Amino acid sequence: MSINVSLLKDICEIAGAPGFESRIRNLVIKEVEPLVDHLEVDNMGSVIAVKKAKQNPDGKKVMVAAHMDEIGFIVTHIDDKGFIRFHTLGGFDPKTLTAQRVIVHGKKDVVGVMGSKPIHVMSQDERNKNPKLSDYFIDLGMSGDEVKEIVSIGDPITRERELIEMGDCVNCKSIDNRVSVFILIETLRQLKEVPYDVYGVFTVQEEVGLRGANVAAHNINPDFGLGLDTTIAFDLPGAQAHEKITSLGEGAAIKVMDASAIADYRMVAFLKETAEKHNIKWQAEILTAGGTDTAGIQRMGKQGAIAGAISIPTRNLHQVIEMANKKDIDACIQLLKASLESMDQFDWKHR
Repeated sequence: MSINVSLLKDICEIAGAPGFESRIRNLVIKEVEPLVDHLEVDNMGSVIAVKKAKQNPDGKKVMVAAHMDEIGFIVTHIDDKGFIRFHTLGGFDPKTLTAQRVIVHGKKDVVGVMGSKPIHVMSQDERNKNPKLSDYFIDLGMSGDEVKEIVSIGDPITRERELIEMGDCVNCKSIDNRVSVFILIETLRQLKEVPYDVYGVFTVQEEVGLRGANVAAHNINPDFGLGLDTTIAFDLPGAQAHEKITSLGEGAAIKVMDASAIADYRMVAFLKETAEKHNIKWQAEILTAGGTDTAGIQRMGKQGAIAGAISIPTRNLHQVIEMANKKDIDACIQLLKASLESMDQFDWKHR
Protein backbone atom coordinates (compact mmCIF):
# COMPACT_ATOMS: atom_id res chain seq x y z
CA MET A 1 0.00 0.00 0.00
CA SER A 2 1.43 3.34 -1.06
CA ILE A 3 -0.18 6.65 -1.92
CA ASN A 4 1.33 9.83 -3.34
CA VAL A 5 1.40 11.86 -0.12
CA SER A 6 3.22 14.73 -1.83
CA LEU A 7 0.35 15.23 -4.29
CA LEU A 8 -2.22 14.84 -1.53
CA LYS A 9 -0.37 17.52 0.47
CA ASP A 10 -0.50 19.96 -2.46
CA ILE A 11 -4.21 19.30 -2.98
CA CYS A 12 -5.15 19.69 0.70
CA GLU A 13 -3.09 22.79 1.42
CA ILE A 14 -4.16 24.91 -1.54
CA ALA A 15 -6.99 27.41 -0.98
CA GLY A 16 -10.50 26.99 -2.37
CA ALA A 17 -13.43 28.25 -0.33
CA PRO A 18 -16.92 27.76 -1.84
CA GLY A 19 -17.29 30.11 -4.82
CA PHE A 20 -13.54 30.81 -4.85
CA GLU A 21 -12.14 27.52 -6.20
CA SER A 22 -9.83 28.90 -8.90
CA ARG A 23 -6.54 27.80 -7.29
CA ILE A 24 -7.58 24.21 -6.64
CA ARG A 25 -9.32 24.10 -10.04
CA ASN A 26 -6.07 25.06 -11.81
CA LEU A 27 -4.18 22.35 -9.94
CA VAL A 28 -6.83 19.76 -10.86
CA ILE A 29 -6.72 20.73 -14.54
CA LYS A 30 -2.93 20.43 -14.59
CA GLU A 31 -3.06 16.93 -13.08
CA VAL A 32 -6.07 15.56 -14.96
CA GLU A 33 -5.87 16.93 -18.49
CA PRO A 34 -3.18 14.42 -19.63
CA LEU A 35 -5.20 11.50 -18.21
CA VAL A 36 -8.50 11.90 -20.07
CA ASP A 37 -9.95 12.19 -23.56
CA HIS A 38 -11.78 15.47 -23.00
CA LEU A 39 -11.79 18.17 -20.35
CA GLU A 40 -13.99 21.23 -19.88
CA VAL A 41 -14.99 23.68 -17.19
CA ASP A 42 -18.69 24.46 -16.92
CA ASN A 43 -20.16 27.89 -16.24
CA MET A 44 -20.20 27.33 -12.48
CA GLY A 45 -16.54 26.30 -12.45
CA SER A 46 -16.72 22.54 -12.03
CA VAL A 47 -14.09 20.56 -13.94
CA ILE A 48 -15.55 17.78 -16.11
CA ALA A 49 -12.96 15.21 -17.18
CA VAL A 50 -14.19 12.53 -19.60
CA LYS A 51 -12.66 9.12 -20.24
CA LYS A 52 -14.41 7.51 -23.20
CA ALA A 53 -15.23 3.83 -23.52
CA LYS A 54 -13.80 2.13 -26.61
CA GLN A 55 -17.14 0.46 -27.21
CA ASN A 56 -20.33 1.83 -25.70
CA PRO A 57 -23.23 1.08 -28.04
CA ASP A 58 -25.85 2.09 -25.48
CA GLY A 59 -24.11 5.40 -24.79
CA LYS A 60 -24.26 4.90 -21.05
CA LYS A 61 -22.58 7.46 -18.79
CA VAL A 62 -21.15 7.24 -15.29
CA MET A 63 -20.67 10.43 -13.26
CA VAL A 64 -18.19 10.43 -10.39
CA ALA A 65 -18.16 13.59 -8.28
CA ALA A 66 -15.58 14.91 -5.82
CA HIS A 67 -16.04 18.47 -4.60
CA MET A 68 -13.09 20.85 -4.72
CA ASP A 69 -14.32 23.45 -2.25
CA GLU A 70 -13.43 23.53 1.44
CA ILE A 71 -15.27 25.11 4.35
CA GLY A 72 -14.14 28.69 4.85
CA PHE A 73 -15.25 32.23 5.59
CA ILE A 74 -15.92 35.51 3.81
CA VAL A 75 -15.06 39.04 4.99
CA THR A 76 -18.16 41.03 5.98
CA HIS A 77 -16.69 44.00 7.90
CA ILE A 78 -13.36 45.68 8.70
CA ASP A 79 -13.37 48.04 11.66
CA ASP A 80 -11.17 51.11 12.10
CA LYS A 81 -8.61 49.12 14.09
CA GLY A 82 -8.31 46.51 11.34
CA PHE A 83 -10.22 43.69 13.02
CA ILE A 84 -12.22 41.60 10.54
CA ARG A 85 -15.70 40.19 11.00
CA PHE A 86 -16.77 37.31 8.80
CA HIS A 87 -19.54 34.97 7.70
CA THR A 88 -19.10 31.22 7.29
CA LEU A 89 -18.98 29.39 3.97
CA GLY A 90 -20.02 25.93 5.10
CA GLY A 91 -20.50 24.51 8.58
CA PHE A 92 -18.09 25.03 11.50
CA ASP A 93 -17.91 23.92 15.11
CA PRO A 94 -17.21 27.29 16.81
CA LYS A 95 -15.28 25.84 19.75
CA THR A 96 -12.55 24.60 17.40
CA LEU A 97 -11.70 28.10 16.11
CA THR A 98 -10.14 29.65 19.21
CA ALA A 99 -6.68 31.14 18.45
CA GLN A 100 -6.40 29.30 15.13
CA ARG A 101 -4.53 30.72 12.16
CA VAL A 102 -6.40 31.57 8.96
CA ILE A 103 -5.41 33.05 5.60
CA VAL A 104 -7.27 36.06 4.26
CA HIS A 105 -7.08 36.12 0.47
CA GLY A 106 -7.08 39.83 -0.36
CA LYS A 107 -4.83 41.63 -2.82
CA LYS A 108 -2.26 39.27 -1.37
CA ASP A 109 -2.53 36.41 1.11
CA VAL A 110 -2.16 37.50 4.73
CA VAL A 111 -2.18 35.30 7.81
CA GLY A 112 -4.55 36.15 10.63
CA VAL A 113 -5.60 34.72 13.98
CA MET A 114 -9.11 33.94 15.16
CA GLY A 115 -9.41 36.20 18.20
CA SER A 116 -12.00 36.23 20.97
CA LYS A 117 -12.46 37.64 24.46
CA PRO A 118 -9.69 36.37 26.80
CA ILE A 119 -10.88 33.95 29.47
CA HIS A 120 -9.26 36.13 32.16
CA VAL A 121 -11.82 38.88 31.61
CA MET A 122 -14.86 36.70 31.03
CA SER A 123 -17.64 36.55 33.58
CA GLN A 124 -18.43 33.15 35.07
CA ASP A 125 -21.56 33.04 32.95
CA GLU A 126 -19.53 33.70 29.79
CA ARG A 127 -17.05 30.97 30.72
CA ASN A 128 -19.83 28.42 31.09
CA LYS A 129 -21.38 29.10 27.68
CA ASN A 130 -20.33 27.46 24.44
CA PRO A 131 -18.70 29.98 22.06
CA LYS A 132 -20.67 31.37 19.12
CA LEU A 133 -19.27 32.32 15.74
CA SER A 134 -20.21 35.92 16.47
CA ASP A 135 -17.75 35.86 19.41
CA TYR A 136 -14.82 35.70 17.00
CA PHE A 137 -12.95 38.26 14.92
CA ILE A 138 -9.80 37.97 12.80
CA ASP A 139 -6.66 39.81 13.88
CA LEU A 140 -4.06 40.45 11.16
CA GLY A 141 -1.66 42.28 13.47
CA MET A 142 -1.94 45.42 11.30
CA SER A 143 -3.46 48.85 11.61
CA GLY A 144 -6.87 49.57 10.14
CA ASP A 145 -5.39 51.50 7.22
CA GLU A 146 -2.95 48.68 6.43
CA VAL A 147 -5.69 46.07 6.50
CA LYS A 148 -8.04 48.10 4.31
CA GLU A 149 -5.28 48.54 1.74
CA ILE A 150 -5.06 44.75 1.32
CA VAL A 151 -8.45 43.32 2.31
CA SER A 152 -11.93 44.11 0.99
CA ILE A 153 -15.45 43.10 1.90
CA GLY A 154 -16.16 39.82 0.11
CA ASP A 155 -12.64 38.41 0.21
CA PRO A 156 -12.50 34.67 1.06
CA ILE A 157 -10.74 33.23 4.11
CA THR A 158 -9.38 29.71 4.55
CA ARG A 159 -7.73 27.76 7.36
CA GLU A 160 -3.93 27.68 7.65
CA ARG A 161 -2.69 24.14 8.27
CA GLU A 162 -0.09 21.96 6.56
CA LEU A 163 -0.43 18.24 5.90
CA ILE A 164 1.57 15.95 8.15
CA GLU A 165 1.75 12.17 8.44
CA MET A 166 0.86 10.61 11.80
CA GLY A 167 1.40 6.87 11.95
CA ASP A 168 -0.82 5.37 9.25
CA CYS A 169 -2.76 8.62 8.90
CA VAL A 170 -2.59 12.01 7.22
CA ASN A 171 -3.67 15.11 9.11
CA CYS A 172 -4.50 18.47 7.53
CA LYS A 173 -7.17 21.08 7.01
CA SER A 174 -9.57 20.28 4.18
CA ILE A 175 -9.22 16.49 4.11
CA ASP A 176 -12.93 17.09 3.45
CA ASN A 177 -13.00 16.84 0.54
CA ARG A 178 -9.57 17.17 -0.98
CA VAL A 179 -8.87 13.53 -0.19
CA SER A 180 -11.64 12.67 -2.67
CA VAL A 181 -10.16 15.01 -5.27
CA PHE A 182 -6.93 13.06 -4.81
CA ILE A 183 -8.73 9.70 -5.06
CA LEU A 184 -10.48 10.68 -8.30
CA ILE A 185 -7.25 11.96 -9.86
CA GLU A 186 -5.35 8.82 -8.91
CA THR A 187 -8.18 6.60 -10.18
CA LEU A 188 -8.20 8.38 -13.53
CA ARG A 189 -4.43 7.88 -13.65
CA GLN A 190 -4.75 4.12 -13.08
CA LEU A 191 -7.94 3.50 -15.04
CA LYS A 192 -7.65 1.15 -18.00
CA GLU A 193 -10.48 0.37 -20.39
CA VAL A 194 -13.95 1.29 -19.20
CA PRO A 195 -17.24 -0.16 -20.49
CA TYR A 196 -19.14 3.13 -20.17
CA ASP A 197 -18.07 6.75 -20.61
CA VAL A 198 -16.74 8.05 -17.29
CA TYR A 199 -17.34 11.67 -16.34
CA GLY A 200 -15.01 12.59 -13.49
CA VAL A 201 -16.45 15.82 -12.10
CA PHE A 202 -14.57 18.01 -9.65
CA THR A 203 -17.44 20.07 -8.35
CA VAL A 204 -17.76 23.51 -6.78
CA GLN A 205 -19.85 24.85 -3.89
CA GLU A 206 -20.77 21.51 -2.33
CA GLU A 207 -20.31 22.85 1.18
CA VAL A 208 -23.05 25.42 0.64
CA GLY A 209 -25.64 23.14 -0.97
CA LEU A 210 -24.37 20.68 -3.62
CA ARG A 211 -24.65 23.48 -6.17
CA GLY A 212 -21.96 22.42 -8.64
CA ALA A 213 -23.02 18.77 -8.64
CA ASN A 214 -26.64 19.70 -9.32
CA VAL A 215 -25.70 21.67 -12.43
CA ALA A 216 -23.19 19.11 -13.69
CA ALA A 217 -25.60 16.19 -13.29
CA HIS A 218 -28.33 18.11 -15.09
CA ASN A 219 -25.93 18.71 -17.98
CA ILE A 220 -24.38 15.22 -18.12
CA ASN A 221 -27.61 13.29 -17.42
CA PRO A 222 -25.77 10.18 -16.15
CA ASP A 223 -27.14 6.66 -16.04
CA PHE A 224 -24.97 5.76 -13.04
CA GLY A 225 -23.42 7.92 -10.36
CA LEU A 226 -20.90 7.74 -7.55
CA GLY A 227 -20.22 10.43 -5.00
CA LEU A 228 -16.80 10.61 -3.35
CA ASP A 229 -16.69 12.33 0.01
CA THR A 230 -15.54 12.03 3.58
CA THR A 231 -17.71 10.63 6.34
CA ILE A 232 -17.63 10.65 10.12
CA ALA A 233 -15.29 8.28 11.94
CA PHE A 234 -16.53 8.49 15.51
CA ASP A 235 -14.25 5.68 16.68
CA LEU A 236 -13.08 7.71 19.67
CA PRO A 237 -12.99 7.29 23.46
CA GLY A 238 -16.51 7.43 24.85
CA ALA A 239 -18.20 6.52 21.57
CA GLN A 240 -20.74 3.73 21.78
CA ALA A 241 -20.55 1.00 19.14
CA HIS A 242 -23.80 2.15 17.52
CA GLU A 243 -22.54 5.76 17.25
CA LYS A 244 -19.35 5.18 15.28
CA ILE A 245 -20.68 5.53 11.69
CA THR A 246 -17.25 4.34 10.44
CA SER A 247 -13.80 3.58 11.86
CA LEU A 248 -10.36 4.55 10.62
CA GLY A 249 -8.37 1.67 9.14
CA GLU A 250 -11.41 -0.50 8.43
CA GLY A 251 -11.44 0.22 4.71
CA ALA A 252 -13.52 2.11 2.15
CA ALA A 253 -16.99 3.02 3.35
CA ILE A 254 -19.91 2.05 1.11
CA LYS A 255 -22.74 4.48 1.68
CA VAL A 256 -26.17 3.08 2.44
CA MET A 257 -27.73 6.46 3.17
CA ASP A 258 -27.19 9.95 4.53
CA ALA A 259 -29.55 12.84 5.23
CA SER A 260 -29.70 13.88 1.56
CA ALA A 261 -29.84 10.55 -0.29
CA ILE A 262 -30.67 6.89 0.10
CA ALA A 263 -28.15 5.07 -2.06
CA ASP A 264 -29.71 2.87 -4.74
CA TYR A 265 -29.80 -0.66 -3.37
CA ARG A 266 -28.41 -1.98 -6.66
CA MET A 267 -25.36 0.30 -6.44
CA VAL A 268 -24.81 -0.72 -2.81
CA ALA A 269 -24.93 -4.38 -3.82
CA PHE A 270 -22.60 -3.78 -6.78
CA LEU A 271 -20.00 -1.97 -4.65
CA LYS A 272 -20.10 -4.68 -1.99
CA GLU A 273 -19.73 -7.47 -4.56
CA THR A 274 -16.87 -5.62 -6.28
CA ALA A 275 -15.04 -5.08 -2.99
CA GLU A 276 -15.41 -8.74 -2.05
CA LYS A 277 -14.30 -9.94 -5.48
CA HIS A 278 -11.11 -7.87 -5.35
CA ASN A 279 -10.37 -8.43 -1.65
CA ILE A 280 -10.80 -4.73 -0.89
CA LYS A 281 -11.48 -3.93 2.75
CA TRP A 282 -14.80 -2.14 3.20
CA GLN A 283 -17.36 -1.08 5.79
CA ALA A 284 -20.97 0.04 5.57
CA GLU A 285 -21.91 3.68 6.20
CA ILE A 286 -25.20 5.05 7.44
CA LEU A 287 -24.90 8.78 8.16
CA THR A 288 -28.01 10.24 9.76
CA ALA A 289 -26.94 13.88 9.29
CA GLY A 290 -25.15 15.62 6.45
CA GLY A 291 -25.20 15.06 2.71
CA THR A 292 -22.95 14.81 -0.34
CA ASP A 293 -22.91 15.34 -4.09
CA THR A 294 -24.50 11.89 -4.37
CA ALA A 295 -27.90 13.53 -3.95
CA GLY A 296 -27.31 15.86 -6.89
CA ILE A 297 -26.12 13.03 -9.13
CA GLN A 298 -29.07 10.87 -8.18
CA ARG A 299 -31.80 13.45 -8.80
CA MET A 300 -30.77 16.12 -11.25
CA GLY A 301 -30.47 14.16 -14.50
CA LYS A 302 -33.55 13.84 -16.69
CA GLN A 303 -34.26 10.23 -15.68
CA GLY A 304 -32.38 10.22 -12.41
CA ALA A 305 -29.34 7.99 -11.88
CA ILE A 306 -28.58 4.69 -10.18
CA ALA A 307 -26.37 6.32 -7.60
CA GLY A 308 -24.33 5.51 -4.52
CA ALA A 309 -21.14 6.66 -2.87
CA ILE A 310 -17.72 5.64 -1.70
CA SER A 311 -16.86 7.46 1.52
CA ILE A 312 -13.55 8.06 3.30
CA PRO A 313 -13.68 7.64 7.09
CA THR A 314 -12.41 10.87 8.68
CA ARG A 315 -11.93 12.06 12.23
CA ASN A 316 -12.53 15.68 13.32
CA LEU A 317 -14.75 16.54 10.35
CA HIS A 318 -15.49 20.24 9.81
CA GLN A 319 -12.90 21.22 12.38
CA VAL A 320 -9.56 22.96 11.96
CA ILE A 321 -7.68 19.74 11.22
CA GLU A 322 -9.07 16.45 9.93
CA MET A 323 -7.52 13.00 9.76
CA ALA A 324 -7.83 10.00 7.42
CA ASN A 325 -6.03 6.66 7.18
CA LYS A 326 -3.76 6.05 4.19
CA LYS A 327 -4.91 2.42 3.94
CA ASP A 328 -8.54 3.57 3.68
CA ILE A 329 -7.59 6.09 1.00
CA ASP A 330 -5.87 3.38 -1.02
CA ALA A 331 -8.86 1.06 -0.59
CA CYS A 332 -11.14 3.78 -1.99
CA ILE A 333 -8.92 4.17 -5.07
CA GLN A 334 -8.95 0.40 -5.60
CA LEU A 335 -12.73 0.14 -5.19
CA LEU A 336 -13.49 3.07 -7.49
CA LYS A 337 -11.15 1.76 -10.19
CA ALA A 338 -12.52 -1.80 -10.02
CA SER A 339 -16.10 -0.53 -10.09
CA LEU A 340 -15.65 1.72 -13.11
CA GLU A 341 -13.90 -1.04 -15.05
CA SER A 342 -16.61 -3.65 -14.38
CA MET A 343 -19.87 -1.71 -14.24
CA ASP A 344 -21.23 -3.56 -17.28
CA GLN A 345 -20.86 -6.93 -15.54
CA PHE A 346 -23.62 -6.40 -12.99
CA ASP A 347 -27.32 -7.13 -13.48
CA TRP A 348 -28.86 -3.68 -12.98
CA LYS A 349 -32.42 -4.84 -13.49
CA HIS A 350 -34.72 -4.50 -10.51
CA ARG A 351 -34.36 -7.44 -8.16
